[in-house]
Order: sequence, then C-alpha cells, then structure tokens
Amino acid sequence: MDAGNGCSARALAACVVGGIVLGASVLALHLAGGPAAIPPLPLPPPIGALLRRRRRPVRVYMDGCFDMMHYGHCNALRQARALGDELVVGVISDDEIKANKGPPVTPLHERMVMVRAVKWVDDIIPDAPYAITEEFMNKLFNEYNIDYIIHGDDPCLLPDGTDAYALAKKAGRYKQIKRTEGVSTTDIVGRMLLCVRERSSDAHNHSSLQRQFSSGHGQKVDDTGSGTGTRVSHFLPTSRRIVQFSNSKGPGPDSRIVYIDGAFDLFHAGHVEILRLARELGDFLLVGIHTDQTISATRGRHRPIMNLHERSLSVLACRYVDEVIIGAPWDVSKDMITTFNISLVVHGTIAENMDFTEDDLHPYAVPMAMGIYRRLESPLDITTSTIIRRIVANHEAYQKRNEKKEASEKKYYEGKSFVNGE
Repeated sequence: MDAGNGCSARALAACVVGGIVLGASVLALHLAGGPAAIPPLPLPPPIGALLRRRRRPVRVYMDGCFDMMHYGHCNALRQARALGDELVVGVISDDEIKANKGPPVTPLHERMVMVRAVKWVDDIIPDAPYAITEEFMNKLFNEYNIDYIIHGDDPCLLPDGTDAYALAKKAGRYKQIKRTEGVSTTDIVGRMLLCVRERSSDAHNHSSLQRQFSSGHGQKVDDTGSGTGTRVSHFLPTSRRIVQFSNSKGPGPDSRIVYIDGAFDLFHAGHVEILRLARELGDFLLVGIHTDQTISATRGRHRPIMNLHERSLSVLACRYVDEVIIGAPWDVSKDMITTFNISLVVHGTIAENMDFTEDDLHPYAVPMAMGIYRRLESPLDITTSTIIRRIVANHEAYQKRNEKKEASEKKYYEGKSFVNGE
C-alpha cells in the first residue's frame, strides 16, 4: 500500500470512530433526560402519508356531440387525455345539438354508450351545454375540479358567430389539440347520402364509389348535378396512429382468448355492447375486422361506408378490445384458432347477412364442430343499416345540415396551418 492510500484509510477510520463516539454521546444525553436533553430526530413519514402529499391529478375536460362516433373523435379524446391525468367528457344533449347544428343521428343514450367505451375516458357529464357559459365553467372548475378545457384547432362557433370557448380562453384555462385529418360526422353522413343517391340513380352507373371509400383517396364527387361536392375519405393511415391506438400487452400464456369478427362499419352502440359481453367471457378479446372486399361481396358494392383502417381504429379505441386482426378472413379456420390460441368464438344475434342454410358454407363451421362456438344475445337492436335508415328517413334535414357544415369545413381546410403534437 502506498503512502497516499494509507493516509486515506486512516482518515476514513478516524471518521467512523468519531461518528460512533458522537452517536453514543447523543444517545446518553437523550437517556439522561432533563432540560439539556436533545429531542429525538423525527422519523420519516409512512409511505401512505407521502402519497397523500403528492399533487392531485390534473383533470381535463372535453365536450362534444360525438354523433356517429368515429376514430376522429377517439383520437381527440386520446390527445386530450395526454394533457392531464384524468379526462372528463361532456356529452352534449339532443336539444342543444338540434338548436346549434341540426338533428343528431344517434340519440343521447347511444352516444353515452359510445363515449363511456373509449379507453381514454375516465368520467362523463351527460346533457352538457353546447356553449361554455360562465355558470357551467365555474361548475367545471369548482365541482368537477377541472384544470383545463380542451378543444381541437378547428373553430367552434355559436349560431351568433361567437366562439363557444371564449370564456375558457379568457380565463387562461384552455388548451388546444390537433384535429384528426380526413374524417368528420359531416363527411360520414355525406358518404351515406351519396350512396343513397347513387343507388337510386342510373342502375348502369359503375362509378366505383366503393373503391374511393376503400382506398382512402381524397376526392371530390359531384352529387349528380346539384353542385354540392361531398368529400369521401381523406384518411391517410400511418403505423404510428395504429400504435397510438393499440394496447401494449398481449395475452398471457394461460389467458382465455375470445374471438369475435365482423365488419364493424359505422361503429355504433350495438357493436360496443356485444364487444362488452364478449370480453366478459374471457381474459383477452381478439376482434377480426373483415376486408372491404369481403364486405362488398356480402353486403353490396356500396358497403362499407368506412374503409378497413378507419374501422380498425374505431374498434381499437374501445376499452373492451385487446387486439384486432386487420383484414380477418371470412371463415374461421382450424389453423387460425391454433395460431391465436382461441378458446371461444362468439357472434351476436343481431347481425346483417348471417342467414346461412348450408353448414359447409357457414363461416363458423369449424369452431361449431370443435364445440367452442357460442351465440350471444345482442343487448341492442342496432345495425349499420339502422344508422343508414335514420339518415334516409330524415334525408332533407341532414342534407341541409351537411351543406352548412361543409362550408365551414372547407373554410377550415383552406385556412388551416400546421399544429404540432398528436
């Protein structure tokens, strides 16, 4: 050992001995008591007390009509949730929507089912007002402990032309997120109206509207001479968006995996409720999303309204879903059951194009033969055709609503600028 190391060792030993002597002296004084006694050092607080002292969660609020809820709504809620710890969502009442935008396609109770099912939502406020009034804003801050009010970068104007979020902005409690490109309720209603018009027009018109829906290409389609252009899907799918919507955990080695498949077009409350029931039957819910071509072949060339990637994102956003197969086969094969370790295959009683007469053509013939197929009683009598019929029944009102909304959306797209963050 060299001289330097020897000195260091001696110094360290002296410090240790000194510490022991000092500690013993303090202990002796404490035990002796009297006015000169040194009070004991306070013990650190228990873990529970430390946790209670931590800051309270940041609560953010976002409202909306959420009419015909789609992946754009879900992405907005995902972004809003990322700005805080808890997301409270206000679902605007039917009367408020009618007064400010026109008749809603889906009633409040169905919209509530949809919003509750989004995996980024922590709580909801039913019958929320369309405009953030001072009274309602104070209620949000004081009763619901809301820290910030969130909205997209697209303007939200009241019938008198004023900003619906002016008061929140003035209070300094407003935050903005990026609008999801390529979809809106107006756009989806426009697609359905276009389908209805094309179906009732020249039977020899082979304009391949379905391919436009499925490809995701942004185009203008003239509405048979009326002069109103209806946008079809502008959606540009990216791997990042799919990752943002996906769950990070797969099934465990002993998980009971339940499989359900379908089109899930115009994702609605009926879909949500059957997925909820399916998830309750196992530990992991795997959902198969059929291709656009499969749906066109079984339900007609004007289906689906939403393309494969749009439908996949809507399903992935549902809290009851653990994983999806994007472009699932029509027939559930033995190989597929083995590959995904499927324990149970289920299907709802309310579905379209499920009248099979020959067992060898039944898409669930294999799981039936294996004894792992089960038909679930659908809680809601709603299908994609139900939603389309609602549009057709009130065609003129929705057409008028769309023309007004398309004008504002055109103005937004023409004047929009880049907004960072997703």
